[in-house]
Amino acid sequence: MAVKHWKMLIGGQEVDAPGAEPIPVENPANGQVIATVPAGDASHVDAAVAAAHKAQREWGARTPTERAIVLEKFARLLRERLPEFIDCEVEQIGRPIREMRAQVSRLPEWYEYFSAVARTHEGRVHPFGGPYVNYTRRQPLGVVGLITPWNHPMLILTKKLAPALAAGNAVVVKPSELAPITPLMLADVFREAGLPEGVYNVITGYGAAAGKALSEHPDIQKIDVTGGTETGRHIGAAAGRNLAGFAAELGGKASVLVFDDTDIDRAVSGALFASFIAAGQTCVQGARLLVQESIYDQVVSRLVERTRNLRLGDPADINTEIGPVVCQRQLDRVMDYINIGRSEGATVAVGGERPGGALADGYFLQPTVFTNVKLGMRVEQEEIFGPVVCAMPFRDEAHAIELANATNFGLAGSVWTRDIARAHRVAHSLEMGIVWINDHHRIDPSSPWGGFKESGVGKENGIVTYEAYTRTQSVVVNLSDEPFDWFDENKAVEKRYS
Repeated sequence: MAVKHWKMLIGGQEVDAPGAEPIPVENPANGQVIATVPAGDASHVDAAVAAAHKAQREWGARTPTERAIVLEKFARLLRERLPEFIDCEVEQIGRPIREMRAQVSRLPEWYEYFSAVARTHEGRVHPFGGPYVNYTRRQPLGVVGLITPWNHPMLILTKKLAPALAAGNAVVVKPSELAPITPLMLADVFREAGLPEGVYNVITGYGAAAGKALSEHPDIQKIDVTGGTETGRHIGAAAGRNLAGFAAELGGKASVLVFDDTDIDRAVSGALFASFIAAGQTCVQGARLLVQESIYDQVVSRLVERTRNLRLGDPADINTEIGPVVCQRQLDRVMDYINIGRSEGATVAVGGERPGGALADGYFLQPTVFTNVKLGMRVEQEEIFGPVVCAMPFRDEAHAIELANATNFGLAGSVWTRDIARAHRVAHSLEMGIVWINDHHRIDPSSPWGGFKESGVGKENGIVTYEAYTRTQSVVVNLSDEPFDWFDENKAVEKRYS
């Protein structure tokens, strides 16, 4: 069976990169190549930015209502075509279809939400002294660069793309070379919805070439990236040199805090959900399980039992609960951390090995729980990005907060308790941008999403993000008919101005 070669999208045209070795895209469940994409470079980024600038003038000049109509149609069309996008997401990143149906099926909501924001967002009138009216209005930034990862190819792109387009910007997208297909597939839906050609551009390629060129491009007004913290630092520095806007959702090491008034079964179910969805390949993975010491043994015992019984298998099978990690490099990274944990003195209570048999050709790894973990161990502090969780006991509320905050990351965490006062008290003490109470991983297009500390800058979702994709123009109107001449001493201008 022939492997399809996808092309980049520049100014509404499909563009290849002749002379450059195409990038293979693998199915991580079996290691087979399912497609190839061009290895784009700086020349393609230049062409895409130029096309985006030309298209943005027309798109940005449309009224917010006119833009909303296009995005609402896009949402309807995307909802009709969801099955093909879901199947592709499963194939290119290996997440179980039961997860991808739940996640991808919600994506039209983002375009509907930001369409509504565009329709209803109001300017402001400010209390300007004297006979003046001062109002502010929002304008598009222009052309923005979106650099997206492989773990949630469509979701993370959507969180950036929907507000950027609603606000009137044109975009150049650089998806991960591991999962570039669905961002390319979106082009047909946008075309059918009536988005002008050149407003949505996609450059495939490696980060060191295409990603670097996009992040350093002088004609980009904002860069929005999701990725590792070190990558974010480099991109942020490049944006700063160009005085461009910058937003980044970076690394995480989320804590799950379980207090002793929580039902044990509910706590274990919550920990499984937090830790092993997407095979742990998510920035808000519940990688640090902190349990009050009076129930620690019970929770860990049941968690180990439930983890051992999780079903690994073909991601396209509805019965599969855990799929593979995304590639050989990621598998090697996770296995290295498991070995590091063992060398540091932590105990592998369950998992830690690769399955054999029918799964041997894929990048599968048994979900892993570490016990006997000490604060400061690398497995407890560093982002592993795989199905590995570190369990640690805490004494009381103050100790739980201390442990949860004892990390350089601050993206997310969850608090599990029946004590409503304690739930809010603890949440307010956590140095995290997102805190769930008696839940984990939940998201909504209206709910701001982003971290503290080394987990990022800025937000996704919500009105705050729509506004971050605009610039504010202040208009000051003089309502007075009184003649004005600053240099005529008889006009006594000092009474009105300083």
